[in-house]
Amino acid sequence: MPAVTVSDITVLPRIHQPDPAVARERAVRSVTTAPSGYEGEGFPVRRAFAGVDLKDLDPFIHMDQMGEVEYAPGEPKGTPWHPHRGFETVTYMLDGIMEHQDSNGGGGVISNGDTQWMTAGSGLLHIETPPEHLVASGGLFHGVQLWVNLPKAQKWAAPRYQDIRGGDSALLSSHDGGSLVRVIAGSVDGHDGPGSTYSPISLVHATVSPGAELVLPWQPDYNALVYVLAGQGTVGAERRPFRKGQLAVFGPGDTIRTAAALSQPQAEPNLDVLVIGGRPIREPIAMAGPFVMNTRAEVVQAFEDFQAGKLGSIPAVHGLGTELHQSN
Repeated sequence: MPAVTVSDITVLPRIHQPDPAVARERAVRSVTTAPSGYEGEGFPVRRAFAGVDLKDLDPFIHMDQMGEVEYAPGEPKGTPWHPHRGFETVTYMLDGIMEHQDSNGGGGVISNGDTQWMTAGSGLLHIETPPEHLVASGGLFHGVQLWVNLPKAQKWAAPRYQDIRGGDSALLSSHDGGSLVRVIAGSVDGHDGPGSTYSPISLVHATVSPGAELVLPWQPDYNALVYVLAGQGTVGAERRPFRKGQLAVFGPGDTIRTAAALSQPQAEPNLDVLVIGGRPIREPIAMAGPFVMNTRAEVVQAFEDFQAGKLGSIPAVHGLGTELHQSN
């Protein structure tokens, strides 16, 4: 899991250790295990938010861990053309390469440690595929796609892209030097990530060395979720065990605690976690397939607009299947 690494973590800015006499540590409300499934043309995913109430996730809606899978030559798969309206997709690549394209002419390529932030807003058509050379050669593929809801006032915003290179993330060290913290969006201890968001959120990838503990200061008006990408450890002051494919939901407070077990799986030498949180929107949610709106009537309208070609046209040489996929 290379993402973005550093040769000498001691040169990075260090996150201040919160004062336990002042800071309120967040308790763990729940730990859930993501079920496995398949997405798009058949790549494996873990449904990170399955079984968690949307009220605890707000402003987030959906998250898939894509892979980790080692493809043989000819095996890499992507998604067909599909529509989106009313939210943002955030695709974070840890290993491998993904190409993306939309009906407005936007697109690009993301690879190790890069993030593609797509605001669907009023709507567009989109496709994600591995490049031809990766299909031919095969290789490792591992990433995460997060759906971020948009407030009612921004659901009709014009679509936009942000291609965030891994090296642009704010790189920090825990106070003891045992954890590498990558801030992709939002702020941690006064250090800002490069992502620009409509809904105020923070998105962080942390690598915690065996036996080390990470305590992050966290916005008190944000919710807090920690998902395990690899490895095993504990979460919260309660030191609840959690492992790859599990999500911890926290209650209110000012800090988040995770710790890596001394013994890690052979193929996963560290505890890697995705830490996300945001200010809840607290608006009604009506969603079906690739549309996330406030009312059922708006969802029906989105389907009608898609069928009428109002979300854009697919460039020549591509075709669109009749099935609308549930995500991506």
